[in-house]
Amino acid sequence: MKLEVCGGCNAKIGAENLDEILKSLDIYKRPEIIVGFEGKDDGAVIKLTDDIAIINTLDFFPAMVEEPATFGEIAAANALSDIYAMGGEVISALNIVCFPEEEDSSILQEILQGGARKVKEAEGSLIGGHSIHDKRIKYGMSVTGVVHPDKIWKNTGSKVGDEIFITKKLGVSLICGGYLQGEVDKSCYEEAKESMVTLNKYAADILRKFNPTSVTDVTGFGFLGHLKEMVEGKGALIYKDQVPMISGALKAAGDFLFTAGGQRNRNSLKNDVKFDFDDFRYEEVLFDPQTSGGLMFTLDPADSQEVMREFRDKGVFLKRVGVITDKNIIEVK
Repeated sequence: MKLEVCGGCNAKIGAENLDEILKSLDIYKRPEIIVGFEGKDDGAVIKLTDDIAIINTLDFFPAMVEEPATFGEIAAANALSDIYAMGGEVISALNIVCFPEEEDSSILQEILQGGARKVKEAEGSLIGGHSIHDKRIKYGMSVTGVVHPDKIWKNTGSKVGDEIFITKKLGVSLICGGYLQGEVDKSCYEEAKESMVTLNKYAADILRKFNPTSVTDVTGFGFLGHLKEMVEGKGALIYKDQVPMISGALKAAGDFLFTAGGQRNRNSLKNDVKFDFDDFRYEEVLFDPQTSGGLMFTLDPADSQEVMREFRDKGVFLKRVGVITDKNIIEVK
């Protein structure tokens, strides 16, 4: 049985529109909240004791692949990722399910089995959930993690001169959308799926040995959108030839297999990014919404060789792609 495909993080509401909506909300902040609504971090953090803080996050979306079990694994990996991006460990997860009343329930069973496998791999407990009937299948999770209050990773805090790293290749929306249109090879699609089902747990486990100045995961706002949140009034220099891509992503961009989410990202960042070359294909990959994308982090250059050695020795992907600057713009060259 195949799923109707329409989403992943490509279904995310654009950052520009969302910012305007959220600014209108009247929010009360309790003193226990360490990281909350006022930031744009990957999860909320609540301090319980001097040694324990709880991370709360949730994520759900429509399918971006045809296989129900794989969709469940990807959606779970994507939701769990926010815990790792905050420096935490997964404790528990709750399912979020939207499912058509007339649909075959075996599809839902496969989706939930896929999700459960990833929570188990994360050494967390699946403890419940909530389901409703809807016209379109959607799935995700609300996840709880734990972290020491003094060891929280945030998506701000980078310093000029810090080097920028990512732990997964880019281009999954271009590949998945193109494959479903019959324009991308199956081998590229399989590579994208393998990337999306991979937990960021393994990258985070290595990174805890170091002192990253900022960390996030690359999802619906694309590489450049999440980088904008990280530079925090500074700038960045990205080397396009260092950016890792899923096989076929550049060709898919060249064949104009664009995504709606990618164009939303481009529009919201038009005043924040400067491209020092004339090749729209690289631009599209950098704007491409990622589903269950990798961690992106900044690190003092003195630690860069050691962190790359650790990732290489553990067999976990890592690529250095640029540096933080003081120019107040993201430059790609």
